[in-house]
Amino acid sequence: MNSSPEKVIILGAGPAGCTAALYCGRADLSPLVFEGEPSDNILPGGQLMTTTEVENFPGYPDGVSGPQLMADLKKQAERFGARFIYKTATKVDLATYPFVIYSNNERYETLSLIIATGASAKYLGLPAEKRFMNKGVSACATCDGALPRFRNKPVIVVGGGDSAMEEALFLTRFAQRVYIIHRRDKFRASKIMADRALSNPKISVEWNSVVEDILGDDEKGVTGVLIRNVSTGDRKEIPCTGYFCAIGHKPNTDLFKDYLELDEQGYIITKPNKTATNVEGVFACGDVQDPYYRQAITAAGSGCMAAIEATRWLESKCH
Repeated sequence: MNSSPEKVIILGAGPAGCTAALYCGRADLSPLVFEGEPSDNILPGGQLMTTTEVENFPGYPDGVSGPQLMADLKKQAERFGARFIYKTATKVDLATYPFVIYSNNERYETLSLIIATGASAKYLGLPAEKRFMNKGVSACATCDGALPRFRNKPVIVVGGGDSAMEEALFLTRFAQRVYIIHRRDKFRASKIMADRALSNPKISVEWNSVVEDILGDDEKGVTGVLIRNVSTGDRKEIPCTGYFCAIGHKPNTDLFKDYLELDEQGYIITKPNKTATNVEGVFACGDVQDPYYRQAITAAGSGCMAAIEATRWLESKCH
């Protein structure tokens, strides 16, 4: 337990959390960052820790691996006094002040809180999804679609909502052909998005179908998928080098549902163009409150916003 309250605790060490830590550190707040534990489903460093190549983060003209980018961001924040601990928040009390954060049996108090716990991509749960992660398996076409392994090659997208349509349409810029695998006979997507996908000559749809397995080997990565038609039971293989799962994301907000306003999907609601939540002194940034952009650079930007808002809020309490 901390003997006196921290000025600010940051939950999460992805691009949002690290950027918030950098700005809070430079404001002389000595932020304490709960980085998470390596045993968790959510890796310390967030979703970028499972991304081999990042080509769209400014400042890296030759690209950078996700883990290296996160190491650089963390090192920069530490330079200005941010403290990172491999702990996960297991319970919070935002009804008392100072706020209380628990990590198992350890208790921490803080005068302000920045939540940057991110969101986790949903997958089907196939063992091969883990086996071929970064070897053709992805949940973000915008992040990975332009990589060499997908260029002028067939890829598949799993899903039937607007996100799946967006992913498929984006991939047509690079892939030779995009197959959408959907378990029903019509999309859940909005009509305009569905029409765009269906009218694109590079997109084919496998209706009433589910992915049973991802094919490939450790050297080549993904080489195809095995799908089954749920109406007929027929199975067939589709050769491809990419498997993009677009069935949604789950924001990591279970800890906060008793205290913070969440939207119907579970994302934290913040004030318009701000990061402040409904609880004064609690701020949220990154994918935990952003269901729209979901990019490393936008997460970093909102981490900056949260840090500035937290700093100014703390200053206002002192005067």
